[in-house]
Amino acid sequence: MKMRTLDGGTLPAVVEPEGDARPEALVEWLSGERKWLDETLTETGAVLFRGFDTATPESFERVARAVTPALKKDYLGTSPRDALTEYVFSASELPPYYPIPQHIEMSFTSAPPERLFFSCLVAPGGQGGETPLCDFRAVARSLPASVRERFAARGVRNIRNYVGPSGGSRFDLWKLKRWDEMFQTTDRAIVEAKSAANGFEVTWRGAEGLCLSNVQPAFRTHPETGESVWFNHAQVFHLSSVPGEYRRVAARIGRTELRLLAHLSRAIVAAKRAFTAVEEQAMHCTFGDGTPISDDDMEAVRDAIWQNLRAFRWQRGDVLAIDNRSVSHGRMPYRGPRQIAVCWA
Repeated sequence: MKMRTLDGGTLPAVVEPEGDARPEALVEWLSGERKWLDETLTETGAVLFRGFDTATPESFERVARAVTPALKKDYLGTSPRDALTEYVFSASELPPYYPIPQHIEMSFTSAPPERLFFSCLVAPGGQGGETPLCDFRAVARSLPASVRERFAARGVRNIRNYVGPSGGSRFDLWKLKRWDEMFQTTDRAIVEAKSAANGFEVTWRGAEGLCLSNVQPAFRTHPETGESVWFNHAQVFHLSSVPGEYRRVAARIGRTELRLLAHLSRAIVAAKRAFTAVEEQAMHCTFGDGTPISDDDMEAVRDAIWQNLRAFRWQRGDVLAIDNRSVSHGRMPYRGPRQIAVCWA
């Protein structure tokens, strides 16, 4: 195997075959390089395995298990996903024109995954479609001191409202998946037990609605390096997220429809703020004490993220391993075919 950096950057590190490109060869190599891989994931935050024939969900799962054998499949996140194997899922079924902001997977749960894996089954053919990465240790360092101090002192309160088994649309960008889809049950006692285990406060609304809220610190300490990590979902849940992301993505990609969506989403958010109470928004967040997080503070967070963003073009068969304790991921809008798979541990 040969190792290099990607276009001179440090995120991600890259491993490529020097001969045998079969998944079995990569799995065998990984079994003897566990120490190197653990150290590199901790230091760099992500490793890209490129040039291997791992463009099926099954071969992807074998490679992921060679890195971390005990994969998990419970998913309490917000993105709609389809199962490809018992432990491998489509990364997101959100419409391709929608930018997914940077986030650490399930950062608002009590035990987020330690490692996250992506595989490119079908590479994007046109512009966009990258899965950008960002070192959230660098974000913690890049935040203005006053913003960092406010979040450190107050934490973040997340608010999510779900429709029940008989309603909802996965293509409404301000609607989450149904709560029975997320919890894989219609038994409210099981929903309440899983919510309690993750520190979620449960409020049943009307006949089927479910509101989940929880308070979390804005930062966590990396368990191995001791560094402070921006570790919450505010940049995803806050109402300003969609127009804030569209504006930056439109500036990066330059497509007319993205600029129009930036203006449209800003108008929609203004209406949502005017006519929907904070506790009834599909997704929103406040400081932990319930006071509003200003759009200016969220703009500072997004600025820090985009200053440290690292994007690369997917190639078919790529497998990306991420230290989910320090490095975030997202998705750029795209056109045409694209299929990215995900699993976690």
